[in-house]
Amino acid sequence: RAASKIAELTREKSSNDAWTALQDHHPQFGLARLLTHLGVEREDVGLWQAPGFTSEQSARARLFHTALTPAGAVEAPLPGKKETEDALNGIARIDCPTPREEAAVIALIMRQTLEAPEKTCALVTPDRGLARRVAAELARWGIDVDDSAGLPLAQTLPSAFLMLTARMLADGLSPVSLLAALKHPLAAGGMTAGAFRALTRTLEVNLLRGPRPAPGIKGLQAAAKANKKTGRDLKDFIDRLQTLIEPFARVMDGSGKNFTSFLTAHVHMAEALAADKVSDGAGRLWAGDSGEAAANFVAELKDAGGALETVTATDYPALLETLMAGRMVRPRFGRHPRLHIWGLLEARLQQADVMILGGLNDDTWPPEAKASPWMSRPMLKRFGLPAPERRIGLAAHDFAQAFAAPQVVLTRSERVDGTPQVASRWLLRLDNVLEKKGIKTGFAATEPWLAWVHALDKPDQSRAVSEPRPTPPLDARPRQLSVTQVEHWFRDPYAIYARHILGLKPIAPIDSEPGAADRGIIIHDILHEFLERTPDALPADAEKKLLEIGGDVFNRSQVPPGVEAFWWPRFERIAEWFVTYEKVRRAAGFRNLAREIKGRLVLEGPAGPFTLTARADRIDHHADIGLAVMDYKTGTPPSA
Repeated sequence: RAASKIAELTREKSSNDAWTALQDHHPQFGLARLLTHLGVEREDVGLWQAPGFTSEQSARARLFHTALTPAGAVEAPLPGKKETEDALNGIARIDCPTPREEAAVIALIMRQTLEAPEKTCALVTPDRGLARRVAAELARWGIDVDDSAGLPLAQTLPSAFLMLTARMLADGLSPVSLLAALKHPLAAGGMTAGAFRALTRTLEVNLLRGPRPAPGIKGLQAAAKANKKTGRDLKDFIDRLQTLIEPFARVMDGSGKNFTSFLTAHVHMAEALAADKVSDGAGRLWAGDSGEAAANFVAELKDAGGALETVTATDYPALLETLMAGRMVRPRFGRHPRLHIWGLLEARLQQADVMILGGLNDDTWPPEAKASPWMSRPMLKRFGLPAPERRIGLAAHDFAQAFAAPQVVLTRSERVDGTPQVASRWLLRLDNVLEKKGIKTGFAATEPWLAWVHALDKPDQSRAVSEPRPTPPLDARPRQLSVTQVEHWFRDPYAIYARHILGLKPIAPIDSEPGAADRGIIIHDILHEFLERTPDALPADAEKKLLEIGGDVFNRSQVPPGVEAFWWPRFERIAEWFVTYEKVRRAAGFRNLAREIKGRLVLEGPAGPFTLTARADRIDHHADIGLAVMDYKTGTPPSA
């Protein structure tokens, strides 16, 4: 004989036939539809005979059932106020300001549960972000919680390394993609981890900060050759990278190939990059549960890769990420035996001593009822397909089951990413029922969980720190400054202290776009070279010569094409104006005397001589007027 077990069925008869008024979003809708299909009345459903099961529905279950009574239906009255208050024993509701505090509160409750021997605790939530936050918070006590959903394969070390290395080659070794791959914990390139990291940092500081080098390994080698700070170790490191990535680079540089060709070359390169001084790359890359899952994934792709006949280099990384999406890794052992994180499906069939229902905001639990992009609601009904609200009914049934546990904690965040959130509709309905009963603090937590969470990270004592007022000894202060630095001295003395006494210098951002200062340097170099070639009379085709020099300087500066498209037309206007200006100026009797000339003035002071330096972009001479000092400015002219 076969039998069906129905969980959380409300067996009491409802007045006004509330049972027939149930809608898709009600927790009993699915059960009512099943019984109707079977031709069975509610009161005919037998009770499960087992120790611990009672024949009467609990007051808490009746409370929730009444709270969700359909509109227009009249339910049997609730038990008295005292019985209702008794039904609320063991329930605590905690409204937290942010998801971070909600996760910390949940983790603290789970940690406290472990103080009682054999006591278990489970977080039930559909919010994967909250689940990950709770797992991270539990790590502060060295607790590795059992998450039934597992970890996305793409977020494991081996799979992330595979995706980063694929993106690195597809992006032509762009600074961000290259550093993301080389700074991955698995990257060692056949060296010790420390030596590999040190050389990666040297590569970053010398070549990858500031304007982007030309694409590919050839671009890195050219940038290293042009950089005077590049040492032999860094050049050897770039050559080593070329050897490691060469097989995959050849495949990526070619025309469209079979997916398996890309995957095979990619795996060989990833294993070569993962090797260190002691272990081979395969042993490090495919180690552990996550490594085994990644290896199985790659093996499946190789078996099925023949179906993808033509794949381009730009499509390969995105295709790999898409195929990896949705794959999960679940560890076999090593998780805490008494703490769990469950999704709604897992929580249907099991229960812990303490049930924490987290993420109780509308559109999270229950989820948003999204309309089908293909079929309207009437069409879904005609085809016999469930309405979008059916998911809300299932989520409500899951909530009802967990809500009936002996000890329950309800948590939610009042704001997410700064946006106010609406509490779950079930919490609002429960609040309405309790308000009618005159019970205003029925769900309030008795313990100050939020205060305890804040106390975890609060220092024992704090003291105010005044703003820096550096007064270095006289012999440590700089005895030489440029005119520009003197201006900075008056405006921001701390900048002079940081640069000249502490020796701190700002570093350029990674892969930064050339800015106004870079454009000024380029224009300055062009004009300087033009004046070097034409110190006296201007040639007839002076503007053409200036534009030719400009093209050479732009090429040497390796300005990105997108930036040059804006800068070059502006330079053409500068060139036209400059040649006209030079013709007028030279006709007036001015003669270029010096370019890029440095000057210094030694001032005697109480602490000894102080040297003031300056550099003139250009000095012209006129027989009647004398010397004229000129400074090139491509930005806004100074106001004074």
